[in-house]
Amino acid sequence: MILKRIFQIILLILAGEAVFILPFVLTRIFRPTVLEVFALSNTELGACFSIYGLVAMVSYVLGGGLADRFAPRYLIAAALVLTAAGGFYLASYPSFEELLVLYGYWGFTTIFLFWAAMVKATRIWGGSDKQGLAFGLLDGGRGAVSYLFGVAGIVVFYYFSGTQIEYVNLADRKESFSQVIYFCSIVILIIAVLAALFVSNPKKEVSKSSERILDTLKNYVKVLRIPAVYLLMIIILCGYSGYKITDVYSLYANEIMGYNEVKAAKVGANMLGIRIFIGVIAGLLADRFTSGRMMLSGFLVTFLGALLFALGWVQDGDFIFFLIAIISTAVGVYAIRTLYFAAVQEGNIPLAVTGTAVGVISLLGYTPDVFMGPLIGYFLDGYPGLVGFQLVFASLAGFSIIGAITSWLFMRLKKQT
Repeated sequence: MILKRIFQIILLILAGEAVFILPFVLTRIFRPTVLEVFALSNTELGACFSIYGLVAMVSYVLGGGLADRFAPRYLIAAALVLTAAGGFYLASYPSFEELLVLYGYWGFTTIFLFWAAMVKATRIWGGSDKQGLAFGLLDGGRGAVSYLFGVAGIVVFYYFSGTQIEYVNLADRKESFSQVIYFCSIVILIIAVLAALFVSNPKKEVSKSSERILDTLKNYVKVLRIPAVYLLMIIILCGYSGYKITDVYSLYANEIMGYNEVKAAKVGANMLGIRIFIGVIAGLLADRFTSGRMMLSGFLVTFLGALLFALGWVQDGDFIFFLIAIISTAVGVYAIRTLYFAAVQEGNIPLAVTGTAVGVISLLGYTPDVFMGPLIGYFLDGYPGLVGFQLVFASLAGFSIIGAITSWLFMRLKKQT
């Protein structure tokens, strides 16, 4: 029984990160390379993320109801296969206009079929008293998967590029990066097969949900009457805005700290490595001290790191400040991210409408997919150099303050119920 539970959470972890490797993780790790080989500006890349976010907004709501009616195994497997198919197309180096379509396609495959199904399956795995552990293992494990993908991607890129990356021409860089994309796409397909075969279908939970609430519209009405839903929307919006800013770590290392592309990519990958430990630690602490309190702490830690960047104290040669600032923001952002949906239990949201609640909360909560990419692109392209990055991290500091206040209100709401 214990081995089966361990195997189930491992499958959810693998699937939970693999589905986002192509649209987001590769860009987070290889941002300077992506901009170069696809001939994109930061603003154009931000536009791709916005198209993804717009499609995702609709997919969150519709996919939430889907997850309350169908078993997760088939939804998760189908999402992985369709997402991997987009990876093979990405390796052909589509134009900017074609990339916009591809990111819209990924907004559907990664969210409509997948997102709420994964969250609901994780909540079921955690039971009534281990929500922090469940989502801590999920996000920490996803960090491990992301880190391994990143390291493997760097190895593949390095192998095909050669040792002197600075002197490799554009055509060879494109060939090397296409091998990274192919590698990731194939691994995602393998995980899809494993999910289809071995992710358990919680038949009892699905049956109960169908018996208690047959009308999907009633699910949404019920969810909209729960006060915690609105606070979680704002908390996720602020926390996810911070997570989107982690996309610029490797670019900051490249442009401000003077690292080459491989060394900058290692910075992005190492930050994903921090997520492994933070996810599990934050989850365990949340089970002891509540998710609301831990999210409040996460926002405060994020604010401190963002302030160092925003004040311009982190520049070439200031390695210690760079290390402190980047670790502080990463620790805070990853802790908050871990606990988004662990807090669903604390908000007294019924298990039967978990998928619907996740969809409704995500509708506003994940709007940074729409606006953060263009905002970051505007700052970095409109204010080249250090000033652009200062503006990016100043916005992170602002979101952290709003998130901290909302987390405090969530804690008060829990005390009143």
